[in-house]
Amino acid sequence: MSDAPDFESALKRLEEIVKRLEGGDHSLDGALELFEEGIKLSRFCHSKLEEAERRVEILLKSSSGQIRAVPFETENEQ
Repeated sequence: MSDAPDFESALKRLEEIVKRLEGGDHSLDGALELFEEGIKLSRFCHSKLEEAERRVEILLKSSSGQIRAVPFETENEQ
């Protein structure tokens, strides 16, 4: 599989792969192919999450250049 179009579809596909591998009804070659695809998707999702974290840090920098720790608030907490 080439790069996933976005994080959400990559994560969904990764979940499908995990379920299929947990089923255990694949040949060794088939399981290895799924595992390889899963590793690629996992790395893709991880890099997207790191990218998002860096963007959030940039947005939260104070005028002095220091990053402020700001607790994440969900809609239910507001």
